[in-house]
Amino acid sequence: MKGMCRNIYQAARLNAGFTQLMAAEHLNVSVRSLADYETNRTIPPEDIVCAMVKLYGAKWLVYMHMKQNTLLGRLFLPEVEFSDVAKSVLRLQKEMYDLSKINNSMIEIACDGIVDKQEELRWERITKEVDDVAGAAMALIFSK
Repeated sequence: MKGMCRNIYQAARLNAGFTQLMAAEHLNVSVRSLADYETNRTIPPEDIVCAMVKLYGAKWLVYMHMKQNTLLGRLFLPEVEFSDVAKSVLRLQKEMYDLSKINNSMIEIACDGIVDKQEELRWERITKEVDDVAGAAMALIFSK
């Protein structure tokens, strides 16, 4: 996504081609409130984020809002590196290939339904690879 170094709400607005004034009018919020969201002074409520997603055509904003502003998102959502479609496809293929290399180990550990002490380190590696696949899949879903 262009502008991902900016605040996520500002990046979504700019990518959609809206000025703050235009966006504020469509979102039925003050320009000041929108500016506060875009400078991290305040976190927009979910109904405003939903309206932003629709107005800006930016489904990725839901993910990033949850990742940055909720404890569950920070703890459990995988990192997503947003980019163009081609790079996203290649990254997903690479991550799936990495996972396929440890597929036999994953099956071996999972067969008895228990991750025992001597399997824990291998299982951590497997779950890290699955997390990488999930992040790459999300990047592809949200790419344009």
